[in-house]
Amino acid sequence: MSGLRAQLPAVVLVVEDESFVRMTAADMLDDAGFTVIEAGNADAAWRVLEDRDDVGVLFTDIDMPGSMDGFVLAARVAERWPQIRLVITSGRCRPRQGDVPDHGQFVPKPYLISQVLDAFEQAGSSP
Repeated sequence: MSGLRAQLPAVVLVVEDESFVRMTAADMLDDAGFTVIEAGNADAAWRVLEDRDDVGVLFTDIDMPGSMDGFVLAARVAERWPQIRLVITSGRCRPRQGDVPDHGQFVPKPYLISQVLDAFEQAGSSP
């Protein structure tokens, strides 16, 4: 594992309603040395977070079905679990100022694994 990945939390929760996109992201992160948990929407992700205490990064899409989108999920995670790094992605919209919690990062789709890893690192460098 490279120096960068050695400093990052090992467990990443990938939240994406498009199964192919979710599987692709999970495979890229797995190949980069992370343990990956997958959720098809924010409600499923919330249940995972309530059941586990080892998630270090939330990597979530914005547009999803269910009771909350990626912005709401990220805000709630930041409030309840401030130690979790937040990285939000979308191919359809760009966040406005205030949409992403202060320490969160945005990565536009399509993305490269290097962009995602940079966002993971940057998300952890802010308070």
